[in-house]
Amino acid sequence: MDILETLKGLTDATGVSGLERNAAEIALSGLKKYAPDAHIDHSGNVVGVIRCGVPGAKTLMLDAHIDQIGFIVTCINSDGSLKIGSCGGPDMKIMLAQSVTVHGNEEIRGVISTLPPHVSSDHTKVAEVGELSVDIGMSKEQAEKAVLPGDRVTVNSAFRTLSDGTVSAPSIDDRSGVCAILAALEMMDMSRLKYDIAVCFSAQEETGERGVKPAAFSIQPDEALVVDVSFGRTPDSNEYDTALLGSGVMIGVSAALDRGMTNVLRETAERCGIPFTIEVMPSSTGTNADSIAVSGKGVKCCTLSIPIRYMHTPVETVKLCDIDSTARLIAAYAGGDTND
Repeated sequence: MDILETLKGLTDATGVSGLERNAAEIALSGLKKYAPDAHIDHSGNVVGVIRCGVPGAKTLMLDAHIDQIGFIVTCINSDGSLKIGSCGGPDMKIMLAQSVTVHGNEEIRGVISTLPPHVSSDHTKVAEVGELSVDIGMSKEQAEKAVLPGDRVTVNSAFRTLSDGTVSAPSIDDRSGVCAILAALEMMDMSRLKYDIAVCFSAQEETGERGVKPAAFSIQPDEALVVDVSFGRTPDSNEYDTALLGSGVMIGVSAALDRGMTNVLRETAERCGIPFTIEVMPSSTGTNADSIAVSGKGVKCCTLSIPIRYMHTPVETVKLCDIDSTARLIAAYAGGDTND
């Protein structure tokens, strides 16, 4: 599998929280190669199961969320501009004057309005989402025919290849995790699996982990690996809670995670020569692992994070080798890595 092409296909698809269908269809197409009965469930999750054929085998859930941050139209103003609310937590520092697309029956281009600095009373103030409007160049009467409250809005940004195996795109959070799981399935020798594998590309993680809760209840896994992104090193960041891009997969340690799984993942990475760092999260993880761990009778969980820069912006940045390291560790842990 070509990680670059797969990631581009996933990030080119739109899928703001609660309206993930476009991105989910792309992910479903990739998953069906390994789990022909994969489907999109009532909550919008992409779910598929791969049986290892071992009697009494435990079920390992592999989760990455398919939704992305964005905005939602809340009303149409008297001048034809659109008021918006947030779906997830976009970085508001960089949202003014951005080019956007409104996803209704048709795609409509617009811009987030802003006052010129010449007439702004405080051009250093970070706008709150309730203060933003989207200018689509229409009167109110025209807008009411083209846009409905509830339509989603995304910031326009392209997939860009940078230097040294680095790419930038919107929705790297968490399409890179989806890509890593698909790559792991490609790496696995299915005849050597020690688990039944239940894959979930979950909906609505950015708005309260709503998709994974019914999915985990339905799957009832014994263990779960949650693949998400975490904070990559930037010049103004702390070294102790970030990881350098290119340093490998980040293995989670937290009060909310199973220490035994963490230890096995670390030992597996060392044995297989997979680059990794340790990510310490003192209490909760801020990922779907928090919900999966307390589903049903309880599920052993660990997180595998991919370091990215500029999280929750239109230019999230990742190194492809970190996606590959994550995929290799997933495959090795599941028991089907041909290089193990």
